[in-house]
Amino acid sequence: MHKAGANLGITYLPDEKGKMEKKVGELVEPLNPSLFLPCNVQDDEQVQSTFGVIGDKWGRVDILIHCLAFAQKQDLSGNFSQTSRAGFQTALEVSTYSLAQLAGAAKPLMTEGGSIVTLSYLGSIRAIPNYNVMGVAKAGLEASVRYLAVEMGTQNIRVNAISAGPIRTLASSAVGGILDMIHHVEEVAPLHRTVTQLEVGNAAAFLCSDLSSGITGQVLYVDAGYEIMGM
Repeated sequence: MHKAGANLGITYLPDEKGKMEKKVGELVEPLNPSLFLPCNVQDDEQVQSTFGVIGDKWGRVDILIHCLAFAQKQDLSGNFSQTSRAGFQTALEVSTYSLAQLAGAAKPLMTEGGSIVTLSYLGSIRAIPNYNVMGVAKAGLEASVRYLAVEMGTQNIRVNAISAGPIRTLASSAVGGILDMIHHVEEVAPLHRTVTQLEVGNAAAFLCSDLSSGITGQVLYVDAGYEIMGM
């Protein structure tokens, strides 16, 4: 997005010690974002405040990237039937509901159309070891993409998802056996490798550009072809 000339606004999950703000700030510093705001999606007032600032500073929004998910670590291993009620609710609230929540907040600011992109994973349609409740959350996320695409299409707002292959990140490290998953993809995928963060970013830039103006409600697999394999 930055290379394509986008004016970036970045949000982060605030915490009492400011660890997230510092970590995310250091990560995005080379991108020189014009907005850097706290946004806890479990706090409706903060979401409204965040988009209020965005509206005051920018006037309109062209692109929304929904790039957040969360599940309790104990719910990302073991038996799915042992998922706690609270853990299930948290995973779907943060990982799934937040897309509709943020899309609804961005919609009034997308006065000239726009593009919304979220990030999913193959666990939404396949049973992946230890992915458990997050697979259910991602299934709901992909369904949300379709319903939002219908709702927002009349305003020329497109909504799509990228289903990326496994990448070794801080977030993915919470999934039990993530390195085994990555090595398996390297062996089985048609390209015999995993994908990079840059490749996922390039796909997002495509979905947010006029080059994809006829695409909405879709899940684009950026996974070195792994999704097509039967065994």
